Amino acid sequence: MKIEIERKFLLASDDWRAAIERSEPIAQGYLVGAQALRDGSARASVRARLAGKQAWLNIKAATPGIARAEFDYPIPVADAKALLASLCDGVLEKVRHHVRVDGVLFEVDEFEGDNHGLIVAEVELPAVDAPFPRPAWLGREVSALMRYYNVNLIAHPYRQWSPAERAAEDAAC
Repeated sequence: MKIEIERKFLLASDDWRAAIERSEPIAQGYLVGAQALRDGSARASVRARLAGKQAWLNIKAATPGIARAEFDYPIPVADAKALLASLCDGVLEKVRHHVRVDGVLFEVDEFEGDNHGLIVAEVELPAVDAPFPRPAWLGREVSALMRYYNVNLIAHPYRQWSPAERAAEDAAC
């Protein structure tokens, strides 16, 4: 079983754009989503993701924190399109930009649709306490704020957030 260790940040500036290696559009939807996780009837989110000419079925444990069990399985693109169109309660769309700093990959997600305006950087780490570079464009950490989890952005999109939510005033620094 793979454990994903991921930290998520808001961005302090657009300076990361100069270091983009590549970008790809992503569409994803949840077969087991936020409501089931909130009411306790599910112990994991289950999503279908389409990124270019590749697709995956992903299962991620619904445990708080930056380390969670994750299972990722490639599936046919046609299956992903069918799942997104017929079995998901909504589709989250974003462009993922790959930005490398001192050999460490940051995935910067620029959301579209009802989440337009939200941009976050994620970094996957080999250990919870692993060091990583802190470029000047990396802003406030929001790893502990569940509203930033993709599964929650479908039910409570960024356009509905209050100014305090958008500023992550409840985030630990």
